[in-house]
Amino acid sequence: MNARKFLSALVVGAVLTATLTHAADYPEKPVTAIVPFLPGGSTDMIARTIGARIQTKLGQPMIVENKPGATGAIGAGFVKNAPADGYTILVASIGVYSVNPHLQKKLAYDPSKDFDLLTVAVRAPNVLVVNPSLPANTVAEFIAYLKKNPQKVSFGTSGAGTSDHLTTALFWQKTGTNGVHIPYKGGAAVLGDVMAGHAEASFQNLNVVIPHVKSGKLKALAITSDKRSSLLPSVPTMNEAGIKDLEVTSWQAVAAPRGLAPEVKAKLHGAIVGILNEPDVRQRLTEQGFDVVGNSPEEFRKFQSAELERWKRVIHDGNITID
Repeated sequence: MNARKFLSALVVGAVLTATLTHAADYPEKPVTAIVPFLPGGSTDMIARTIGARIQTKLGQPMIVENKPGATGAIGAGFVKNAPADGYTILVASIGVYSVNPHLQKKLAYDPSKDFDLLTVAVRAPNVLVVNPSLPANTVAEFIAYLKKNPQKVSFGTSGAGTSDHLTTALFWQKTGTNGVHIPYKGGAAVLGDVMAGHAEASFQNLNVVIPHVKSGKLKALAITSDKRSSLLPSVPTMNEAGIKDLEVTSWQAVAAPRGLAPEVKAKLHGAIVGILNEPDVRQRLTEQGFDVVGNSPEEFRKFQSAELERWKRVIHDGNITID
Protein backbone atom coordinates (compact mmCIF):
# COMPACT_ATOMS: atom_id res chain seq x y z
CA MET A 1 0.00 0.00 0.00
CA ASN A 2 1.49 3.37 -1.01
CA ALA A 3 1.59 6.36 1.35
CA ARG A 4 -1.42 8.12 -0.19
CA LYS A 5 -3.67 5.05 0.10
CA PHE A 6 -2.43 4.45 3.64
CA LEU A 7 -3.26 8.01 4.71
CA SER A 8 -6.65 7.77 3.00
CA ALA A 9 -7.43 4.56 4.87
CA LEU A 10 -6.41 6.18 8.15
CA VAL A 11 -8.73 9.15 7.52
CA VAL A 12 -11.66 6.87 6.62
CA GLY A 13 -11.00 4.76 9.70
CA ALA A 14 -10.84 7.81 11.94
CA VAL A 15 -14.11 9.20 10.54
CA LEU A 16 -15.83 5.83 10.95
CA THR A 17 -14.58 5.49 14.52
CA ALA A 18 -15.75 9.01 15.38
CA THR A 19 -19.16 8.31 13.82
CA LEU A 20 -19.60 5.08 15.74
CA THR A 21 -18.51 6.73 18.99
CA HIS A 22 -20.95 9.58 18.39
CA ALA A 23 -23.76 7.13 17.67
CA ALA A 24 -23.00 5.17 20.83
CA ASP A 25 -23.18 8.34 22.92
CA TYR A 26 -26.34 9.64 21.23
CA PRO A 27 -28.08 11.79 22.31
CA GLU A 28 -25.79 14.31 23.98
CA LYS A 29 -28.15 17.29 23.59
CA PRO A 30 -31.89 17.96 23.03
CA VAL A 31 -33.63 16.65 19.92
CA THR A 32 -35.64 19.14 17.86
CA ALA A 33 -38.92 17.96 16.33
CA ILE A 34 -40.03 20.07 13.39
CA VAL A 35 -43.79 20.26 12.94
CA PRO A 36 -44.51 21.83 9.52
CA PHE A 37 -47.89 23.19 10.60
CA LEU A 38 -49.33 25.72 13.03
CA PRO A 39 -49.58 24.79 16.73
CA GLY A 40 -52.75 23.14 17.98
CA GLY A 41 -53.47 20.66 15.18
CA SER A 42 -53.29 16.86 15.22
CA THR A 43 -49.65 16.72 14.10
CA ASP A 44 -48.57 19.23 16.73
CA MET A 45 -50.47 17.25 19.35
CA ILE A 46 -48.65 14.03 18.46
CA ALA A 47 -45.24 15.74 18.45
CA ARG A 48 -45.84 17.21 21.89
CA THR A 49 -47.13 13.89 23.24
CA ILE A 50 -43.88 12.24 22.18
CA GLY A 51 -41.80 15.20 23.32
CA ALA A 52 -43.27 15.17 26.81
CA ARG A 53 -41.97 11.65 27.45
CA ILE A 54 -38.85 11.26 25.34
CA GLN A 55 -36.39 12.31 28.05
CA THR A 56 -37.39 9.20 30.01
CA LYS A 57 -36.29 7.10 27.03
CA LEU A 58 -33.26 8.96 25.67
CA GLY A 59 -32.08 11.02 28.61
CA GLN A 60 -32.48 14.28 26.68
CA PRO A 61 -35.54 16.50 26.12
CA MET A 62 -37.28 17.25 22.84
CA ILE A 63 -37.96 20.76 21.58
CA VAL A 64 -41.02 21.07 19.32
CA GLU A 65 -40.63 23.79 16.71
CA ASN A 66 -43.44 24.78 14.33
CA LYS A 67 -42.40 25.75 10.79
CA PRO A 68 -45.69 26.08 8.84
CA GLY A 69 -46.15 26.92 5.18
CA ALA A 70 -46.79 25.40 1.74
CA THR A 71 -48.84 22.49 3.12
CA GLY A 72 -45.91 21.32 5.19
CA ALA A 73 -43.28 21.64 2.47
CA ILE A 74 -41.30 24.42 4.19
CA GLY A 75 -40.75 22.44 7.37
CA ALA A 76 -40.04 19.24 5.46
CA GLY A 77 -37.45 21.01 3.31
CA PHE A 78 -35.79 22.33 6.47
CA VAL A 79 -35.48 18.81 7.88
CA LYS A 80 -34.16 17.44 4.59
CA ASN A 81 -31.27 19.92 4.77
CA ALA A 82 -30.51 19.33 8.46
CA PRO A 83 -27.55 17.14 9.50
CA ALA A 84 -28.38 13.42 9.62
CA ASP A 85 -27.26 13.15 13.22
CA GLY A 86 -30.54 12.38 14.97
CA TYR A 87 -30.93 15.82 16.52
CA THR A 88 -33.55 17.02 14.01
CA ILE A 89 -36.64 14.98 13.20
CA LEU A 90 -39.83 15.61 11.27
CA VAL A 91 -43.29 14.97 12.69
CA ALA A 92 -45.70 15.41 9.79
CA SER A 93 -48.87 14.11 8.20
CA ILE A 94 -50.05 12.30 5.10
CA GLY A 95 -49.82 15.41 2.91
CA VAL A 96 -46.11 15.89 3.53
CA TYR A 97 -45.20 12.24 2.97
CA SER A 98 -47.59 11.13 0.22
CA VAL A 99 -49.48 14.03 -1.41
CA ASN A 100 -47.25 17.06 -1.93
CA PRO A 101 -45.10 15.41 -4.66
CA HIS A 102 -48.19 15.13 -6.88
CA LEU A 103 -49.34 18.71 -6.32
CA GLN A 104 -46.30 20.92 -5.92
CA LYS A 105 -44.18 21.17 -9.05
CA LYS A 106 -41.20 22.80 -7.32
CA LEU A 107 -41.18 20.75 -4.16
CA ALA A 108 -38.00 21.27 -2.14
CA TYR A 109 -37.80 17.65 -1.01
CA ASP A 110 -38.53 14.11 -2.20
CA PRO A 111 -40.38 12.14 0.51
CA SER A 112 -39.19 8.83 -0.95
CA LYS A 113 -35.50 9.73 -1.08
CA ASP A 114 -34.67 12.49 1.40
CA PHE A 115 -35.74 10.94 4.71
CA ASP A 116 -35.05 7.97 6.91
CA LEU A 117 -38.60 6.94 7.77
CA LEU A 118 -39.00 5.95 11.41
CA THR A 119 -42.63 5.13 12.13
CA VAL A 120 -46.25 5.95 11.41
CA ALA A 121 -47.27 7.12 14.87
CA VAL A 122 -51.07 7.29 14.68
CA ARG A 123 -53.93 7.40 12.24
CA ALA A 124 -57.50 8.68 12.42
CA PRO A 125 -60.44 8.48 10.02
CA ASN A 126 -62.18 11.55 8.68
CA VAL A 127 -65.80 12.36 9.44
CA LEU A 128 -68.17 14.05 7.00
CA VAL A 129 -69.71 16.86 9.03
CA VAL A 130 -72.21 19.50 7.93
CA ASN A 131 -73.85 22.54 9.43
CA PRO A 132 -76.89 21.40 11.46
CA SER A 133 -79.20 23.55 9.32
CA LEU A 134 -78.32 21.67 6.14
CA PRO A 135 -81.42 19.70 5.03
CA ALA A 136 -79.71 16.29 4.99
CA ASN A 137 -79.47 13.73 7.79
CA THR A 138 -77.93 10.85 5.84
CA VAL A 139 -75.29 10.48 3.16
CA ALA A 140 -78.00 9.55 0.62
CA GLU A 141 -79.91 12.74 1.42
CA PHE A 142 -76.69 14.75 1.21
CA ILE A 143 -75.84 13.31 -2.21
CA ALA A 144 -79.35 14.13 -3.44
CA TYR A 145 -78.91 17.67 -2.10
CA LEU A 146 -75.57 18.06 -3.89
CA LYS A 147 -77.07 16.87 -7.17
CA LYS A 148 -79.92 19.35 -6.85
CA ASN A 149 -77.42 22.13 -6.16
CA PRO A 150 -74.42 21.48 -8.44
CA GLN A 151 -71.32 23.61 -7.79
CA LYS A 152 -73.08 25.44 -4.95
CA VAL A 153 -72.38 23.56 -1.72
CA SER A 154 -69.17 24.75 -0.05
CA PHE A 155 -66.70 22.21 1.34
CA GLY A 156 -64.14 23.68 3.72
CA THR A 157 -60.75 21.98 4.04
CA SER A 158 -57.60 22.50 6.09
CA GLY A 159 -55.79 23.52 2.92
CA ALA A 160 -55.13 22.49 -0.65
CA GLY A 161 -53.62 19.02 -0.78
CA THR A 162 -54.53 18.04 2.77
CA SER A 163 -56.18 14.77 3.77
CA ASP A 164 -59.60 16.38 4.04
CA HIS A 165 -59.23 18.06 0.64
CA LEU A 166 -58.38 14.77 -1.06
CA THR A 167 -61.11 12.94 0.85
CA THR A 168 -63.54 15.53 -0.51
CA ALA A 169 -62.25 14.97 -4.05
CA LEU A 170 -62.53 11.21 -3.68
CA PHE A 171 -66.08 11.57 -2.32
CA TRP A 172 -67.06 13.64 -5.35
CA GLN A 173 -65.51 11.05 -7.67
CA LYS A 174 -67.26 8.12 -6.00
CA THR A 175 -70.68 9.80 -5.87
CA GLY A 176 -70.71 11.76 -9.12
CA THR A 177 -71.21 15.02 -7.26
CA ASN A 178 -69.31 18.26 -6.89
CA GLY A 179 -69.14 21.40 -4.81
CA VAL A 180 -67.06 24.47 -4.08
CA HIS A 181 -63.68 23.83 -2.45
CA ILE A 182 -62.72 26.43 0.15
CA PRO A 183 -59.18 25.91 1.50
CA TYR A 184 -58.41 27.31 4.96
CA LYS A 185 -55.18 27.55 6.94
CA GLY A 186 -55.97 24.75 9.34
CA GLY A 187 -58.77 22.56 10.63
CA ALA A 188 -59.81 24.83 13.50
CA ALA A 189 -60.74 27.62 11.10
CA VAL A 190 -62.74 25.20 8.96
CA LEU A 191 -64.77 23.86 11.86
CA GLY A 192 -65.51 27.36 13.10
CA ASP A 193 -66.90 28.38 9.74
CA VAL A 194 -68.94 25.18 9.27
CA MET A 195 -70.48 25.68 12.71
CA ALA A 196 -71.18 29.32 11.87
CA GLY A 197 -72.71 28.44 8.51
CA HIS A 198 -70.06 30.18 6.40
CA ALA A 199 -69.13 26.79 4.92
CA GLU A 200 -71.61 23.94 4.65
CA ALA A 201 -69.61 20.72 4.84
CA SER A 202 -66.17 19.29 5.59
CA PHE A 203 -64.28 16.04 6.05
CA GLN A 204 -62.36 16.51 9.31
CA ASN A 205 -60.33 14.23 11.57
CA LEU A 206 -62.39 12.25 14.06
CA ASN A 207 -60.42 13.56 17.03
CA VAL A 208 -61.27 17.22 16.34
CA VAL A 209 -64.99 16.84 15.54
CA ILE A 210 -66.07 14.67 18.48
CA PRO A 211 -66.92 17.46 20.97
CA HIS A 212 -68.73 19.53 18.33
CA VAL A 213 -70.83 16.58 17.13
CA LYS A 214 -71.74 15.64 20.70
CA SER A 215 -72.71 19.23 21.48
CA GLY A 216 -74.93 19.44 18.38
CA LYS A 217 -72.87 22.20 16.75
CA LEU A 218 -72.02 19.87 13.87
CA LYS A 219 -74.01 17.08 12.23
CA ALA A 220 -71.98 13.95 11.39
CA LEU A 221 -73.20 11.95 8.39
CA ALA A 222 -70.53 9.25 7.99
CA ILE A 223 -67.03 8.18 8.94
CA THR A 224 -64.29 7.04 6.54
CA SER A 225 -63.08 4.07 8.61
CA ASP A 226 -63.77 0.39 7.90
CA LYS A 227 -65.88 0.13 11.05
CA ARG A 228 -67.81 2.48 13.30
CA SER A 229 -65.98 4.37 16.00
CA SER A 230 -66.85 3.69 19.62
CA LEU A 231 -66.50 7.46 20.14
CA LEU A 232 -69.35 8.20 17.69
CA PRO A 233 -71.19 4.86 17.57
CA SER A 234 -74.31 6.20 15.86
CA VAL A 235 -72.37 7.51 12.85
CA PRO A 236 -72.28 4.96 9.99
CA THR A 237 -69.26 4.16 7.87
CA MET A 238 -69.20 5.29 4.26
CA ASN A 239 -69.51 1.64 3.26
CA GLU A 240 -72.66 1.30 5.35
CA ALA A 241 -73.94 4.47 3.68
CA GLY A 242 -73.51 2.83 0.28
CA ILE A 243 -70.22 4.45 -0.79
CA LYS A 244 -67.63 1.78 -1.55
CA ASP A 245 -63.84 2.17 -1.40
CA LEU A 246 -63.91 5.42 0.54
CA GLU A 247 -61.85 4.25 3.50
CA VAL A 248 -59.44 7.07 4.32
CA THR A 249 -57.29 7.73 7.34
CA SER A 250 -55.28 10.82 8.08
CA TRP A 251 -51.99 9.85 9.68
CA GLN A 252 -49.03 11.37 11.46
CA ALA A 253 -45.53 9.94 11.13
CA VAL A 254 -41.94 10.57 12.16
CA ALA A 255 -38.85 10.73 9.94
CA ALA A 256 -35.32 12.15 9.97
CA PRO A 257 -32.85 13.41 7.37
CA ARG A 258 -31.56 10.59 5.17
CA GLY A 259 -28.36 8.97 6.40
CA LEU A 260 -28.88 8.27 10.10
CA ALA A 261 -26.40 5.95 11.71
CA PRO A 262 -28.14 2.60 12.32
CA GLU A 263 -27.63 2.87 16.08
CA VAL A 264 -29.19 6.35 16.18
CA LYS A 265 -32.09 5.25 14.01
CA ALA A 266 -32.74 2.27 16.28
CA LYS A 267 -32.62 4.44 19.43
CA LEU A 268 -35.02 7.02 18.00
CA HIS A 269 -37.44 4.42 16.71
CA GLY A 270 -37.40 2.46 19.96
CA ALA A 271 -37.98 5.56 22.06
CA ILE A 272 -40.87 6.87 19.96
CA VAL A 273 -42.67 3.55 19.61
CA GLY A 274 -42.09 2.84 23.29
CA ILE A 275 -43.79 6.12 24.23
CA LEU A 276 -46.76 5.48 21.93
CA ASN A 277 -47.26 2.06 23.52
CA GLU A 278 -47.15 3.23 27.13
CA PRO A 279 -50.60 2.24 28.47
CA ASP A 280 -51.65 5.71 29.59
CA VAL A 281 -50.44 7.35 26.37
CA ARG A 282 -52.19 4.77 24.21
CA GLN A 283 -55.40 5.13 26.22
CA ARG A 284 -55.34 8.92 26.01
CA LEU A 285 -54.72 8.91 22.25
CA THR A 286 -57.46 6.32 21.73
CA GLU A 287 -59.92 8.43 23.72
CA GLN A 288 -59.00 11.39 21.52
CA GLY A 289 -59.88 9.44 18.36
CA PHE A 290 -56.46 8.17 17.24
CA ASP A 291 -55.43 4.61 16.46
CA VAL A 292 -51.85 4.04 17.62
CA VAL A 293 -49.74 2.40 14.89
CA GLY A 294 -46.05 2.54 15.87
CA ASN A 295 -44.83 0.37 13.00
CA SER A 296 -41.30 -0.39 11.78
CA PRO A 297 -39.34 1.71 9.27
CA GLU A 298 -39.79 -1.01 6.67
CA GLU A 299 -43.55 -1.13 7.21
CA PHE A 300 -43.68 2.66 7.01
CA ARG A 301 -41.79 2.59 3.70
CA LYS A 302 -44.23 0.09 2.15
CA PHE A 303 -47.22 2.02 3.47
CA GLN A 304 -45.89 5.31 2.13
CA SER A 305 -45.35 3.77 -1.31
CA ALA A 306 -48.96 2.56 -1.43
CA GLU A 307 -50.27 5.94 -0.24
CA LEU A 308 -48.20 7.81 -2.86
CA GLU A 309 -49.74 5.69 -5.60
CA ARG A 310 -53.30 5.94 -4.27
CA TRP A 311 -53.36 9.73 -3.99
CA LYS A 312 -51.59 10.13 -7.31
CA ARG A 313 -54.61 8.45 -8.94
CA VAL A 314 -57.12 10.57 -7.00
CA ILE A 315 -55.29 13.78 -7.91
CA HIS A 316 -55.04 12.78 -11.57
CA ASP A 317 -58.68 11.69 -11.84
CA GLY A 318 -59.86 14.82 -10.08
CA ASN A 319 -57.58 17.10 -12.12
CA ILE A 320 -56.48 18.66 -8.83
CA THR A 321 -53.83 21.37 -8.96
CA ILE A 322 -52.56 23.95 -6.51
CA ASP A 323 -49.53 25.46 -8.29
